[in-house]
Amino acid sequence: MFKLIKKENKTRLGSFETPHGTIETPVFMNVGTQGAIKGALSAADLETVKCQVELSNTYHLHVRPGDDLIKKMGGLHRFMTWEDPILTDSGGFQIFSLAGLRKITEEGVAFNSHIDGRHIFMGPEESMRIQSNLGSDIAMAFDECVKIPSPREYVSRSADRTFRWLKRCKTALDDYNGREDAVNPGQVLFGINQGAVFHDIRIEHMKKIAELDLAGYAIGGLAVGETHQEMYDTIEAVEEYMPDNKPRYLMGVGTPGNIIEGVYRGVDFFDCVMPARNGRHGHLFTWNGIINIKNEKYSADGSPVDPECDCPVCRRYSRAYIRHLFKAEEMLAMRFSVMHNLYFYNELMRRIRESLHNGNFESFRKHYSSLLDTRI
Repeated sequence: MFKLIKKENKTRLGSFETPHGTIETPVFMNVGTQGAIKGALSAADLETVKCQVELSNTYHLHVRPGDDLIKKMGGLHRFMTWEDPILTDSGGFQIFSLAGLRKITEEGVAFNSHIDGRHIFMGPEESMRIQSNLGSDIAMAFDECVKIPSPREYVSRSADRTFRWLKRCKTALDDYNGREDAVNPGQVLFGINQGAVFHDIRIEHMKKIAELDLAGYAIGGLAVGETHQEMYDTIEAVEEYMPDNKPRYLMGVGTPGNIIEGVYRGVDFFDCVMPARNGRHGHLFTWNGIINIKNEKYSADGSPVDPECDCPVCRRYSRAYIRHLFKAEEMLAMRFSVMHNLYFYNELMRRIRESLHNGNFESFRKHYSSLLDTRI
């Protein structure tokens, strides 16, 4: 399913086949948590900004509108009218970051919904059932995302439990895929490596989950409080033990510079709410750094957000107009800004793939890694 087209040092150019199309890697997945991009972007808009993969959240869609309803509607692809690949995360991160009082046992996690307080239980089998109902192309394993820092003893116990949960996820998804009413019988499972910033725990955990021969592997539990260098060091420690013939996914990362550095260290898949969230607040990515479009200096600026950008917003509208929309509190301001930022991220990945194909990624990295994260 994963084809490694080219490799130079640790950087990788590849493709990943799914039931809803081929993903060219490295790739950034556009986050539509509840089946929509925050900022009023539709599935048609995702096509416009050249999105390859849409990412939705198991926990949120289970709580509202309900995965059983989505299954009745034909699955998430049909529900949101998106025909390309979808990845669903397992809901684990949201349970541990959003949910109310919770209790973790070997069976799973009992908690209260952040929406209405109702009692919910989710374990490996429940997460796989929900994701099977959604019919995504890639289902993420149910895991515990521990806080950083956390005591070493707890991190070790948690990683062991996450491994046991992973084996149950694999068994459960195999069962759901084999049923006659499976929404997407070609749905595959990605395992998640955990271990905080303890390299020996990470390595041991990676060795164990690699033996399960899953469709792909993620590095989870990062970008939650550690420094960028700690994140990079952890990726480097784990990468050596990740199967070379399977895609690698760095969850929840990150800035353009983080992505470039992740590709440099052998990562294939990325996702982050940053481009949409920053866009809703007027922070826009450009090929010369990050601008705050709300600043007074843009009030009479007739140039596009980024002269180098070919997105629908930059082709037609000025910085002055978009700033006006924010000041007037028009919803269109958020829509334009999110559209631009997602287009920028998807174009960043295209240029990364192009540089890998042409053999000049190292010069691309040196030029853009720090520049793109700089605030102008």
